[in-house]
Amino acid sequence: MSPANFSEIVKTYQKQVYNLALHYVHSPADAEEITQDVFLKVYEKIDQFEGNSQLKTWIYRITINTCLDFLKSKRFKLFKTFFQQQQDVSESHNSYSTPIHPGIQLEHKEGLNNLLKAINRLPENQKTVIVLLKMEQLSQQEVANILNLSTKAVESLFQRAKKNLQQILTNTKEHEK
Repeated sequence: MSPANFSEIVKTYQKQVYNLALHYVHSPADAEEITQDVFLKVYEKIDQFEGNSQLKTWIYRITINTCLDFLKSKRFKLFKTFFQQQQDVSESHNSYSTPIHPGIQLEHKEGLNNLLKAINRLPENQKTVIVLLKMEQLSQQEVANILNLSTKAVESLFQRAKKNLQQILTNTKEHEK
């Protein structure tokens, strides 16, 4: 592969890889590290890409596996940085809108915190489906291609994830009482 071709691949997919990694690790520095690792793997293994799927699908698979390996090796969940970034982004998007009462902002932040903690407690395959469908906003067909599953299997995983997520959130609320 020529350096120009690889550079084009990085330019095309770098933002998507970084965003997906950020959904998993909730730390910009770690997401950058994962992004670098992903493109190193892509460079090293591009000759093994058989073209049975789209290049985007293949890169997503590498990204998900790299994220899961990273989480397994580190065994930590950094939410604080992610929530602060989400709040900063939210505030920058709402800078021209009506100000929100600080109590309501805190409530929204706590709700997001609880939701992301609950998502992280899901089995990896369910978490992956939620991240890809709802956070990355991919179609069921795209998720099915990335995970080597049928669209029905993706739908089933998503339904189980929603049910488990609801149960986790319900249990969390009951423990807070």
